[in-house]
Parts: sequence; C-alpha cells; structure tokens
Amino acid sequence: MRRLILSVALAGSALAGCSMEPKYVRSELPVPPSWPVGDAYLRASEATLPAITYRDVFKDVRLQAIIDRALANNRDLRLAAANIAAARAQYRIQRADLYPAVDASGRYTYSGGGNGARSTASSGSTGNTGTGTDTGTGNTGTGTGSTGTITTTSSGSNSAFSAQVGVTAFELDLFGRIRSLSRAALDRYFATEAAARATRLTLVGDIADAWLTYAADQSLLKIAQDTATSAQKSVRLTRARLEGGISARTDLRQAEQILETANADLAEQRTAVAQDVNALQLLVGAPVDAALLPVSIEQAQATIATLPAGLDSRILLRRPDVVQSEYELRAYNAEIGAARAALFPRISLTGLVGFASTALSSLFSGGAFNYSVAPSVSYPIFQAGAARNNVRYTEAQRDGALATYEKTIQTAFQETADALARQGTIADQLRAQTNFQAAAADTLQLVNARYQGGIDTFLSSLDAQRSLYTAQRTLVATQLTGASNRVTLYRVLGGDSSLEATAQGPLPVSPNGAPRRD
Repeated sequence: MRRLILSVALAGSALAGCSMEPKYVRSELPVPPSWPVGDAYLRASEATLPAITYRDVFKDVRLQAIIDRALANNRDLRLAAANIAAARAQYRIQRADLYPAVDASGRYTYSGGGNGARSTASSGSTGNTGTGTDTGTGNTGTGTGSTGTITTTSSGSNSAFSAQVGVTAFELDLFGRIRSLSRAALDRYFATEAAARATRLTLVGDIADAWLTYAADQSLLKIAQDTATSAQKSVRLTRARLEGGISARTDLRQAEQILETANADLAEQRTAVAQDVNALQLLVGAPVDAALLPVSIEQAQATIATLPAGLDSRILLRRPDVVQSEYELRAYNAEIGAARAALFPRISLTGLVGFASTALSSLFSGGAFNYSVAPSVSYPIFQAGAARNNVRYTEAQRDGALATYEKTIQTAFQETADALARQGTIADQLRAQTNFQAAAADTLQLVNARYQGGIDTFLSSLDAQRSLYTAQRTLVATQLTGASNRVTLYRVLGGDSSLEATAQGPLPVSPNGAPRRD
C-alpha cells in the first residue's frame, strides 16, 4: 500500500519537469546608470550603498525609542503583517497541489432482521394466454399464466468491515501548470513582504519627519515668546516716552503692532506643537513620553546622519517598492506558463487500496486485500478560443506589470535625484541664512541705539525688529529642510539589509544571510 502511494508521488515528480513559462530576464534600467552631476549635486565618493538600519541614520536615542515603540504598535504595520501571513498561507495552499492528497476511510456495516422477515423479488406478468397443440404423448392446452414470486425468510444477521486508503484525482503536472501557479503564488508572497518593508520604511521616515517638525515648532514657539517679551518692553518704553512728550503716538501704535503679531504667532505655535504631538501619537499608536521629544531644531538636526548615495543608480533595485514591483512582474510571468500549460491535456490519477471482510479478525488477511487504479485524461476540444485568449490575457498583464516596474524605477530615480540636488545646495543656503540672521540681529542693536540717542526714528527700529523676526523664522525653516532632506535620502534610497539584490533579481535572505526557501 505504501509502495503504491510512494510510486504515485514519485511518478508525478518525475514527469513534472516541463515548464511553459517564458524565461525571466530583468530589463535594462530605464534610467541613467549614475546620478546627475552639476552645480546642484555633491561629488559622490562611495561606489555602493551600505546595508543600513534606521539606527545608523537617526542617532538620537529618544527618536530611536519612539521608532521602536511605533514598530511594535503601529496599526499599518499590523495590517502589513496580516497581509504577509495571508500571502504565505495562500502560497502553501497552492503548493499543496503539487503533491497527492491521501485519504483514509473505514466502514462497518451491520444488517439483520427477526424470524419471518421476507425478501421478495417479482418477475413475469399477468394475463399471458397461449394455445397448445396435441403432439405425441404430451398435452399442451390453452390457459392463463400468473406472476412468479420468490420469497426468502431470514432469521440471521450479517456484518461487513472495510478499510481503504486512496489518492483521488491527483494531477500529473506534465506541462508545469501547477508548478507555475505555485511559483506565481511564491512571488506574490515575496511581493507582500516587500510591501511590508516599504510600509516600515515609510513609517520610520514619517516618524523622523514628525519629530523634526515638533523640534522646529518648538524653536518657532521660543522665537515668538522672545519676540513678544521684547515687544512688551518696547511698548512700555515707547509709552513712557510718549507720556514724557518725547515720542509720537504713532511710535506706540507701531510698537503695539509688533507685540500683537508676536502674540498671534505665539498662539499659532502652541497649536502647532500640540498637533505635532497628536501626529506622533497616531504614528506610534500609543502615547509619546514628553521626555522623548526634542527641545529645538538646532538640537535635533545634529542627530540626523547623512546617508551616502553612492555612484551607481542600480542601488534603487533594493528599494522595497521596486522589489515589490519586480516580484509582481515575476508572478505574472509565471502565470503565462500556467495559461500555456492549460492548452494541453490534463492527466490525473485515482488509486485505491484497501481490505474488506465479513469479520474483523480476518480484515487484514491476504484474501481481504483489494486495490484499483484509474488514470484519466481530459482535453478540451472546443472552448471558442477561451484558452488561447487566456494566454494573451496573461501576456498583457505581464506587459502591464513590466511598465509599472519600469515606472517605479523611474519615479525612484527622480525622487533620489531631487533629494541629492537639495542635499547639494542646502549647506550653502543654511550658511547664508545664518549670516543673514546675525546681520539682522546686529542691525537691530545698532538701530535701537540710534533711536534711543534720537538719531533715527522708531520706524527704523520697527523695520529692524521685523527683519530679525523674519530671519529667525526663516533660519528655523531652513534647518528643518536640511534635516528633513537627510530623512528623505534614507527613505528614497531604501537600503534594506534583509534583501540581497542580484543580477537575476531580488533574493530574500534569512536573518543570518543565507538564501531563504519558503
């Protein structure tokens, strides 16, 4: 019995060596082989992108703690994990069709009845009339026949035992149809894993951006507070000068304008800080400890490391969204093989071995053994072109997936090039803005001295205060832009240490670096 089942499985494996899939060849990158160069770009010195984690880019332990908590609590990641589990199960369901399904059954039947039980079978019909002829010594006369009835009486009982093991309709995958479907399911499982990594990468980047935004709003809040305090002193001084007959009433009103502008900005920044905390809590999926939040953008920006982009644009093939798109393309390529195999006959096999006996003690004796094997072949003769059009449909899906894959790479290149352009110029902008703020602060100090000495009007002091206030806010925005640019580089380069990019395509690996085979 076991030998027969094993023979069936080995026969299916030996015959399933044919595949109708087109050979997968990774297309040429639809982008330049290297990053743009010019005045807006820094000179790259690294040939390849190292495998990194977010801890290599985000150095602040407070931000790391927030990210760690988000990775454990974020609902989008939980959904992604559920999608991975579903895709893995779907692949294993499809893969199971490569092997025979073995069923076992046992049966016991008891039949019997009391004395006098009758079993009747009838045959013949009434109303038959015949005509006889007198020949020799035998007489045959004319008469009427009647229905014959057989009656049996049983006073005993009968028992029957049976046990069977069988394989039902196991398809021999001669043309690789089931194997192609299994490969497509495996590729979609890997694509789902890549989508989860993309979700994780986006989440980490969003948390870093939200953390930096909170830091910038805290700096703007402090600027508004300092400006309001300074404006309040200016109002008191101007009012005293007005009461002493030294200043005009317009000076007081202009000073009050500066004060109320700062008060309005102060209220706005308090709202922004509260909303920043709410945004962080949504990303984390839990309350965020205030001790983990930065004090200012000056402090926070120094903790974000710069990620090298390298020289070769092929590092984009490691981006999770590009990996996901390539696995989808591979899945559609495999489905072409399944559609082509459906044009050929399907051969299936049903086998049954078992024992049957009227006594349990003799159920497994030699005489009770029985078996049957029933191979079958099915081939569609007329489908009005449905099967061939299914091949064309899968080929069209593959072509669409190829276009999506190439567009994903092009989008990744554009995002990375934009981030590199911003990185190449942000240092100059930040330096200029810092110098501008220093000049504005010095100008305010000089103008105030001239105003208090009666040389300049209060309008000059007012203009200097506004210029410094604008310079301070612009510097904070520039610092936020520079720090966010480093976060963007982490996101768009998408270096993933759990994936190995090869010439044949992305290859998932286990945590210890060995190739994984699910």
